[in-house]
Amino acid sequence: MIKQLTIAVFLIFIFNACNNKYEQKKTTIKENNTISNIQIYETSFLSLDSLEISAKVYEVSPDAPVILLCHQARFNKFEYEGIAQKLNERGFNCVAIDQRSGGPISNQINETTIRAIEANKPIGYLDAEQDILAAINYTANKYHQKVILWGSSYSSTLALYIALSNDQVKAVLSFSPGNYFADEKGSLIEKLALLTKPMFITSSKRESSEISQLISQMTLNKNQVHFIPKGNGHHGSRVLWKQQTDGQEYWEAVNAFLDSLKNNN
Repeated sequence: MIKQLTIAVFLIFIFNACNNKYEQKKTTIKENNTISNIQIYETSFLSLDSLEISAKVYEVSPDAPVILLCHQARFNKFEYEGIAQKLNERGFNCVAIDQRSGGPISNQINETTIRAIEANKPIGYLDAEQDILAAINYTANKYHQKVILWGSSYSSTLALYIALSNDQVKAVLSFSPGNYFADEKGSLIEKLALLTKPMFITSSKRESSEISQLISQMTLNKNQVHFIPKGNGHHGSRVLWKQQTDGQEYWEAVNAFLDSLKNNN
């Protein structure tokens, strides 16, 4: 009887340990930036198909507005290192994620992509949509508020589709989107005519005519901006990287848009 009780207690211990493993991983990787009092830490949560999604949180205050940052093809959350800190300076919390469709940059791996490959899960662009949706749920629940959704290249295209129908998204910033998924999800040209939420959309100067075509059926309201740079610019959010050519004019436009969101709250 004692032997059976001992085995039962051991099994309960193992069961609880397994259940707590995920939460422990979320909460123990944490650092405090004492200079700016910004909390920066890595975390993870589950996608809609239960794949573990890696993320990095840059928190100014639990009550501050929050931006969800999604990277471009072959990249990872490190695309927003430096960008997130500048957004913190403007008073915004940020959550940057590794989508399953991505890769390494600057010796930084995409942990979500690696897990997806190991689990034999597809890693196409559209497959990553569920990661963004799960990240919206995670971020909205964490901060008890609607999310500002920010995308780069393919993820900026998905961000526009998602913003059209997701009630937890209050505004969208889209860097270098395209009508890439028209066959699978319907043409964005037609769908964007129905978008009334605040929107900031931009690209390199070379891509600006494509963006004009993408929003050609929209009547932009006062909270919707198509920013066309004077300089050449770059594809995707990397235009905002430190010392990037033409980056300053993009930052000025982004900051003006984000300030308008604050003023309208």
